[in-house]
Amino acid sequence: MGVHRSTVIFAWILLLPALLYVLVIVAYPLVDTVILSFTDASLKKLTNWVGFDNYRKIFNATFASVIVRTFIWTFFSVSIKMIIGTFGATMLNSAVPGRSLFRVLTMPPWIVPMAIGIFMWGWMYNGQFGMISGVLQNLGLVSGPVAFLAYGSTAFWATIITDVWIGVPLVTLYMLAAMQAIPQDLYEAAWTDGAGRAYRFRRITLPLLVPSLITMSMLSLIATFNSFDIIWILTRGGPDGETTTMIIDTYRTAIGSYKYGEGAARAVLICIFLSLFCLAYFRTTSRFATGDNR
Repeated sequence: MGVHRSTVIFAWILLLPALLYVLVIVAYPLVDTVILSFTDASLKKLTNWVGFDNYRKIFNATFASVIVRTFIWTFFSVSIKMIIGTFGATMLNSAVPGRSLFRVLTMPPWIVPMAIGIFMWGWMYNGQFGMISGVLQNLGLVSGPVAFLAYGSTAFWATIITDVWIGVPLVTLYMLAAMQAIPQDLYEAAWTDGAGRAYRFRRITLPLLVPSLITMSMLSLIATFNSFDIIWILTRGGPDGETTTMIIDTYRTAIGSYKYGEGAARAVLICIFLSLFCLAYFRTTSRFATGDNR
């Protein structure tokens, strides 16, 4: 009995740092944000309890468009990153000369500090002296300078391209590691039976990559949904709000307009969305773990 009790106490001692981290770093700020979302907190000294008024304010046509834009921005960004990253991992996993060099060359977008990389893309998008506009003019595809960040449609896709550039290396390395974990015996057996490269990829590689694809998609989705630096540095949510996502709108409300209560309500809504994503992820991965793929 004494041995059992000492084991339990020792286990709780080992768990104590993690529990303190969750309580102090995660739980307390989250609870404080939820409480703040029910108040009219701002720069004024007095703070009043307003109930669900802050939530009623954000559920309007303007914020609904922000939510839709956020999901569209996240969907395209994550999808392109997963497609390019998986394709790149397949190429890097092939037995080609110099593949070690190619693996190293995939790292710069991830190694370069994010702010510097974003500023670099901002210069390339510039209409007067940007490289992209200059190349298009030299090729005769456009008749004059194109300011990509000055128009809503082009600015929206410009931010997506920048996010893809930054996120692809991580996806590529993750998927490359997943591919290298697949037993080579499966490929050798399929090759012996006369299966071609495309057939082996479709029947062996892709099915065994599904759990890794789901995990990487979810991690990328959470990071992209919460992406702030790229849009803020390039467009600050403009022009005319065409690149304003939920995280940008939350920052503008809470920090830009000093409406801390309304900003907290928006932050809680983002947390709810991400919690639903995580719940779907855990349910999906648990099905794969138990062998239930229905």
